[in-house]
Amino acid sequence: MKKFMLFVLVVAFTLSVFAGGGILGVTENLEADKEYKIAVILKTLANDFWVEMKNGIEDEAARLGIKVDIYAVSNEGDIQGQLSLMETILNRGYDGLAVAPITPTNLIPGIVRATKMGIPVVNLDESVDRDSLYRAGGALAGFVNTNNFNVGKQAAEFVAEKINGRGQVAVIEGMAGNKSGEDRKNGFIEGIKPFSSIELVSSQPANWDRMMAVNVATNMIQRYPNLKAIYCANDTMALGAVQAVANANKLGKIIVVGTDGVSEAIQSVQAGRLSATIAQDPYNIGVAGLRMVVFALNALDGEVPSKLVK
Repeated sequence: MKKFMLFVLVVAFTLSVFAGGGILGVTENLEADKEYKIAVILKTLANDFWVEMKNGIEDEAARLGIKVDIYAVSNEGDIQGQLSLMETILNRGYDGLAVAPITPTNLIPGIVRATKMGIPVVNLDESVDRDSLYRAGGALAGFVNTNNFNVGKQAAEFVAEKINGRGQVAVIEGMAGNKSGEDRKNGFIEGIKPFSSIELVSSQPANWDRMMAVNVATNMIQRYPNLKAIYCANDTMALGAVQAVANANKLGKIIVVGTDGVSEAIQSVQAGRLSATIAQDPYNIGVAGLRMVVFALNALDGEVPSKLVK
């Protein structure tokens, strides 16, 4: 088996305080006071990252003895469909919600409605624009996400080492306006700044889509024949970029780095195709997010949230 590089990031999360509670309730010996009914809205289940988060949520729900229903739209571009899904779910009598919005703003109307209904909402992974949410009258019970800026920065440091601090590099972004993708891109740009001989020649979105990434990477390779590396904001796009590199007979000449650490990406690294993936921990993001919802429900005990997370 070939030696491979896999970065693992620590998940950082925070929780707002309800009824004198604190974050220890999330991390130590939490139990559900009642048999809560909780809904979770993920982006899609067509990506291993979200499937692994679903697994963490379901395992923790079984441990806590609560009912959890997990919903998702078919793809990460269905912005309106995700909001419609949330609006439908709010009519089904759930005690609490956890949501991973496709964009920072697309679920704000649903969260505002949940707040007015007294339903605590926890934000998973993709950050809600909390200033906009606050102005609209919405509340969050907490949020769990990775420091995506540092994800991109770590990728840049890996790339810089592998290309000896010189050469042309490119970025394949997620969806325009998507905070996690923007943070990863900006982290990468910041990470290569100390290397004056590294030139960022292109940064283009591929909407988290594999085939779109094949096309974007193919165009990059054709336009920049001296390209040394491509950083992709998720593994789905990275696997597409690797295919484009292989199609151009440049495996080993252009390195590709992905993000998320999904199983197919790790297998590609082990096979010597993908150069690296910045691994996250979606399973425990799901566990922590569900525990936050239960913590909030225990603390609220039927009361409407009195504080907004900012």
